[in-house]
Amino acid sequence: MSSYRNCQGPSRRDCLRLGLGAFFGTSLVDMLRLRSLAAGEPSDGRAAARACILIWLDGGPTHFETFDPKPDAPAEIRGEMAPIATRVPGVQFCETLPRLAACSDKFAVIRSIRHDQGNHGAGNHYMMTGAPPRIPVGCGAFVSYHPSMGAVVAHEIPQRNQLPAYFSIPSMTRSGGPNFLGGRFAPFVVEDDPNQANFRVRDVSPPSSLATDRFSTRRDLRAMVDRLKRFEDPMVADPAATVDSYYRQGYELVTSTEAQRGLDISQEQPATRDRYGRTAFGQRLLLARRLVESGVPFITINDGGWDSHSGIFTDLPKHTALIDQGVSALIGDLDDRGLLDEVLVVMLGEFGRTPQITTLPGSTTAGRDHWANAMSVFMAGGKTPGGLIVGATDRNGYSACDRVLAPENFVSTVYRKLGIDPNKILYTPEGRPTHLVSDPRPISEVMG
Repeated sequence: MSSYRNCQGPSRRDCLRLGLGAFFGTSLVDMLRLRSLAAGEPSDGRAAARACILIWLDGGPTHFETFDPKPDAPAEIRGEMAPIATRVPGVQFCETLPRLAACSDKFAVIRSIRHDQGNHGAGNHYMMTGAPPRIPVGCGAFVSYHPSMGAVVAHEIPQRNQLPAYFSIPSMTRSGGPNFLGGRFAPFVVEDDPNQANFRVRDVSPPSSLATDRFSTRRDLRAMVDRLKRFEDPMVADPAATVDSYYRQGYELVTSTEAQRGLDISQEQPATRDRYGRTAFGQRLLLARRLVESGVPFITINDGGWDSHSGIFTDLPKHTALIDQGVSALIGDLDDRGLLDEVLVVMLGEFGRTPQITTLPGSTTAGRDHWANAMSVFMAGGKTPGGLIVGATDRNGYSACDRVLAPENFVSTVYRKLGIDPNKILYTPEGRPTHLVSDPRPISEVMG
């Protein structure tokens, strides 16, 4: 799990202490039990993509030092890093992203999304759900007023095999939960590091100390006990039998060849693993590619460390190097496999960073603060036109000024590409009608 924490942000342990376990991913048996209650029907919409990999850069990535450099701005705004040319004539990225610049003809960058939620919790919720928080939210808050995109996809696109429909790796984002849709649509969380030699997904692989024959024997013994008559009254339902069905599904997942193949990253060729980078982030992207190949429709990669109040010219390049190698490898790998048209890849955070470079009291390195008036969003695959720049910010990167868009438009785009109507009305358990997105208009330029 990422150890990065945003300014004043609670850790996962903090939230468990507060009794907020419902916001986080379910265990295997709980997930199966809750999923059996689901009754979501597939949308009649025409899908451009069958799966989405969402790369969440938690903390708010700078647009200046990534996809929207401002070389003509004053020094105190443009910063220390130089722009570089891309494969698209006239388009420049920051020098931190040379590999992505070299394959910029395969993806689009949206430079003109802006909103008014400058705290991490509120910004995360807005970009993850397409719904602004209903009340002011503190910087470190976990917010859940509306279902996240991953939960909605799990609700609207029934899974056709034993794998969960929604994964979040290595943790759930603070607004990545299902809200009123219920825990059955929470993500299945893979906390372990797939870059480790002994990588195993908890709850999906039998314990290494339990041989296959012993595992089967225990299952058979349980089956024998389950055949014992528990209730004399034939009119009384046996609750244990219902629970047994969830354990049976769990056993099927543990023994499913398809599930094991999708989660076994060791089957990849060493050259492929090297291509993504032998890092936790790179291998998580590779695992995400394996999961979409196995039929999982939504995977979130939650990557921390982007809250650059300091160290933006010293520490940030370590993070940009990871996304530069890993994401360019993912796009190239999907393209090589003929999957890029079928898999939507998006990368973003909760907001951009301030134009003015600052140095916090007590810090010796420069940084940029929260800034929701401008941000850059990466989008590839799912028939998204490559080499496309949508919208623009002003000369100094203060604000989106051309083709101004909102989080609602971004989230509606993701839904449309997956064949989900963003104008659909869902109902809370209390019967309250709720639109998926209040403004269902997608970003037309990237619809393909």
